[in-house]
Amino acid sequence: MTTHSHHDHVEKQFGSQANAYLTSAVHASGRDLARLGELLAAFPHAHLLDLGCGAGHASFVAAQHVAQVTAWDLSSQMLEVVSRAANEKGLRNITTRQGYAEALTLADSSFDVVISRYSAHHWHDVGQALREMKRVLKPGGMVIIMDIMSPGHPVRDIWLQTVEALRDTSHVRNYSSGEWLSMLTEAGLIAQSVITDRLPLQFSSWVARMRTPEALSKAIRLYQQSASAEVNAYFELQGDGSFTSDTIMVQAHKAA
Repeated sequence: MTTHSHHDHVEKQFGSQANAYLTSAVHASGRDLARLGELLAAFPHAHLLDLGCGAGHASFVAAQHVAQVTAWDLSSQMLEVVSRAANEKGLRNITTRQGYAEALTLADSSFDVVISRYSAHHWHDVGQALREMKRVLKPGGMVIIMDIMSPGHPVRDIWLQTVEALRDTSHVRNYSSGEWLSMLTEAGLIAQSVITDRLPLQFSSWVARMRTPEALSKAIRLYQQSASAEVNAYFELQGDGSFTSDTIMVQAHKAA
C-alpha cells in the first residue's frame, strides 16, 4: 500500500467514527491523561502540538495547562468534533490543522511541546513523523508519546498485531518500548523516561467504536479461542473477548 492510499484509508476509517471516539471512555480518561496534565503544568506559556489528535482528549487536557494548542489530524471530521467540543468546554486556545503526521506544514522550531496519544500505530512512517516532530520543536522542546505497546515477545506480539489489524484494517503496528527508544534516537531526539501501564479493553465497545464488520469480529473471537495458555494469561483474556493491553508513555526532548 502506498503512502497516499494508506493515508486515504486511515481518513476513511476514522472520519465516520469521530463522535464515537469523543464519547469513548478509553480515550476520554486514563492515568496517562492525568500524568500528561501533571507534566504540562510546568509549561504555562507553551505552544503545544497534538499530533494525530483524534477526538481531542489530550488536546483538552493540554489546553487547561498551556498557552496554545494546535490539534492536528488527518481526518477533517475528527477536527470538526474537536472544534465543537472545545467550544462547548470553553477552551478558546485550541486551533485545528489538517494533514499528515509525516509532512507537517508548520514552521521550524515553532512549538515548545509535541504530544501524540493513540495515533502512532496508524502512521505510515513513524520515523519520518518523529523527524518532523523534532523539526518543529524549539531547541530543548519536549515530545510525549502515548500509545498501545507491543509486549515485544514474538508470540505475544503477533497475537496483538493480528487482533488489532482484524479490528481495524488501517492499523500498521504497535511498537515495543525498545522500538520506541530506537526510533526516537534515530530521529535525533533524546529519551528521558518511559512509563508502562495496563489498559483493559471491553470487547463489544472496542469493535463497535471502529465499526468492525461482523465477519472480522467473529474472526477475532475465533482467533482468541485458539490462543495459547501463555497468551490467555498475558492478555487476561475474558469469556466475552475483553482483554488487557500494555500501554507506553515515553518522554523525550530535542537538544538545546
